[in-house]
Amino acid sequence: MVTLNGQVALISGAAKGIGLATAARLAGDGADIVAIDLPGSDTGALAAAVAEAGRALEIVEGDVSDPDCWARAVAAAVARFGRLDILVNNAGISGPMAPIHRYPIEDFDKVMAVNARGSWLGIRACTAELRKRQGRIINISSTAGLGGPALLGAYAMSKHAVIGLTKVAAIGLAGDGVRVNAVCPAPTDTDMMRLVEEGKDAAEAAQIRARFAADCPLGRYGAPEEIAAAIAFLASPDSSFVTGAILSVDGGVKAR
Repeated sequence: MVTLNGQVALISGAAKGIGLATAARLAGDGADIVAIDLPGSDTGALAAAVAEAGRALEIVEGDVSDPDCWARAVAAAVARFGRLDILVNNAGISGPMAPIHRYPIEDFDKVMAVNARGSWLGIRACTAELRKRQGRIINISSTAGLGGPALLGAYAMSKHAVIGLTKVAAIGLAGDGVRVNAVCPAPTDTDMMRLVEEGKDAAEAAQIRARFAADCPLGRYGAPEEIAAAIAFLASPDSSFVTGAILSVDGGVKAR
């Protein structure tokens, strides 16, 4: 059933992984898509998915840690479609694997800039338009934002920050009817997880993947489409009384 017909969703990090699956799902549910990704990103699969759903796509190249990127994306949404209804703060990086006391400062700053600052900048840039239509914001955190993986300290801290941002924004925007929620995926079958698997020792990537899967009660990685389904719920009228929620989509990881 089409639930987002005529609405416009802005998705960061939309060229692949969870972002691509989300663009395909929301387009299938009736939304036109504005997509942010880095310059030079391969957007062929994104364009094909949105076209297959019969919806329109506007691509904005940029870095989500740059306010200008967000200003251009919002301007593009308004110029092309005349509105903005949904923001999905999905863009993120994992950073290297290292103990927290030896974590490289420049890598820490980059992870925080993309994952935490980027999500805040997205909300900051989109709020004026979202207020006009009682819009929805879905931030992508992680099960790492609910715990403390020892070798992914910057990533975990940034994803904890996204949860804090979600709660602050949910309270701050509730009076305008803008709902703000976060999704916390467990390890998901994406290119970013390949980088994590290979980050400690490329020769042990298969064993690391097996350990991650074994840590999940369902015994496997999530699929990007499974995360996108949760995002679609939070973007839809079916979640009309849900705001400030932190939704684990993790195969039972945080039930332990």
